[in-house]
Amino acid sequence: MPRSALFLALFVAACASGGDPVVRLPPGQEAEARAMMQDLEQTGALARFHDVITRMVPLAEGECRARTSGVNCGLHVMLDISPDEPPNAYQLLDRNDRPVIVFTASLLQDVRNADELALVLGHEVAHHILGHVSHSRDMIREGALLSGMQAAVHGASTEERHAAEMRGALRSMLRYSKQFEFQADELGTVISHRAGFDPVRGAEYFVRMKSPRNRFLVTHPPNRARREAVRRLAGRLE
Repeated sequence: MPRSALFLALFVAACASGGDPVVRLPPGQEAEARAMMQDLEQTGALARFHDVITRMVPLAEGECRARTSGVNCGLHVMLDISPDEPPNAYQLLDRNDRPVIVFTASLLQDVRNADELALVLGHEVAHHILGHVSHSRDMIREGALLSGMQAAVHGASTEERHAAEMRGALRSMLRYSKQFEFQADELGTVISHRAGFDPVRGAEYFVRMKSPRNRFLVTHPPNRARREAVRRLAGRLE
């Protein structure tokens, strides 16, 4: 079986079994997905993805075990072959709290080299190791609760209290999200460097990404600032 067909079969099997939380293919897009997988194989992007996973995952799991206690460090990397999904990578937890890092196929097409792909993977793994998902959830809940209590003390109506809770949750999210992104970049830099990749070269992907504007709802730091932070840290790792 060609490798592209094998990856497609594995992906569909995972979706059908319900074992891992990956995006299902919309009806009628199987042909487009197969064409995308064939393109990934022919351009070498699929082989590059496999190489990065093979080198990064064992080291990342070891880093997770060294830094955490009681955390499921058994990483699982999946490929989302939905044709309409934009370049993206994100982390989910399966029903056993096992971290699942999902890459969209368009991201594999978007990166230019293994170093960029490795830094993206390191970044997502770092979010799990550093506990950012659970920390964010707790801080958002706390921010909402405190704001709602303050509004209630001042005689706010139920509707006004709910609005205050939303504002408090948003403030908490914005306060820590950029910090978490920088932290994930730093640990991702360390992991990718130890796996033998060049994080400085990998950080060039940040520059090509659509940079967030300086707006109130921006949750990620400017991409050029992220690249410079990676460069500074990588210089100390040499």
